Amino acid sequence: MLQNLKIRPTGRRDAIDRSGFHVSVHESLDAVGRSDWDDCFPECLEGYDYLMAVENAGLEGFSWRYIVVREDDAVVAAMPAFVCRYALETTLPRGRLHHVIECVRTVAPGFLKLSLACLGSPCTENGVIGIHPSLAADKRGPAMAALISGFEAAAIAEGCNLLAFKDMPLPLDPEFAAILEVRGYVDTGGMPTAWRDIDFVSIDDYLGRLSAGTRKDMRRKLKAAESVTVERVTELGALEDRFMELYRQTRERSEWQFEDLTDAYFTGILERLPENAYCTVYSVDGEVLAFNLLLHDRRQLVDKFFCMDAERGRAYNLYYLSWFENLRYCLEHGLCRYQSGQAYYGNKVRLGSRLTANAMFFRHTNSLVHAFLKRIAPLLAGDDGQGIPS
Repeated sequence: MLQNLKIRPTGRRDAIDRSGFHVSVHESLDAVGRSDWDDCFPECLEGYDYLMAVENAGLEGFSWRYIVVREDDAVVAAMPAFVCRYALETTLPRGRLHHVIECVRTVAPGFLKLSLACLGSPCTENGVIGIHPSLAADKRGPAMAALISGFEAAAIAEGCNLLAFKDMPLPLDPEFAAILEVRGYVDTGGMPTAWRDIDFVSIDDYLGRLSAGTRKDMRRKLKAAESVTVERVTELGALEDRFMELYRQTRERSEWQFEDLTDAYFTGILERLPENAYCTVYSVDGEVLAFNLLLHDRRQLVDKFFCMDAERGRAYNLYYLSWFENLRYCLEHGLCRYQSGQAYYGNKVRLGSRLTANAMFFRHTNSLVHAFLKRIAPLLAGDDGQGIPS
């Protein structure tokens, strides 16, 4: 375990030397108290219990790290991180280039794969540096710099040469942006997050705000609801195998594949967040054709995964039924925001969503490799996800 790294930043952030911050890097969140962690992430759905479920899910190829900054033994800043072997073509649509790369890897397994250490999580909606609300404003920048220095030192000590930040919401905090610029991180773009304000009082009111063509299309699609049974569950039970079958089908259809989730991920989320997570199950004649994993609090509903039997579910417009089911949940519980995540943006915007930009940042410890990656970064940007599920 990498712990208790004394960080002494250099360059323009040398004031950190006098800050008194102490940085530690842990391989398990068990080493950090729940309240110490969650207090740095107020109103965050993907907090301590969510991250513990991810940690215990047995996701192949990932090692977890948790960067913690303390001042006088009090946790004042924190952020999750992960280590993995990263294939540079991960964000590209699957096609001929993927096939060529896979052929090369039959004789050179490490081709276009780098040791990556990344701040953020492959399983969270965004990357956020958690700052304790009590930390003085003039210490926020130094605390962020100390956290990043601790992360970089630990990553390099582990042999990682590609350092990154995942899905940082834009615009960046000005102090954070300045730190990234000084350290030479490159913006590679990212996939935005789609969300919709619940500023309507009923589904009919919502439909009235859509364009005439979209409204007519949605009313037609919703007629299929008469044949579909909808159930909200907080445990999988006997449905677990079917859920995983649908997840694998959905993942195989996806052009962008990074983490491969396990049954322990889904069951762990439901078990560890009983008041903040549930699944909606869509069945026809007793057969489960789709499920939707969602997180919620008193303010928002977050759509984590929608998985469907494409062959049999298409006829029932299950994606659209799930959209309206989620809006109903928001109305029933007085929530003010529905976050529908990444991908399928054309469809979500048509249904009234707005998009918040995210960005990924990287730097390589080798200046020549860094220059090469910076040059090809636009070619490795992810698909905009305009495809619309049937």
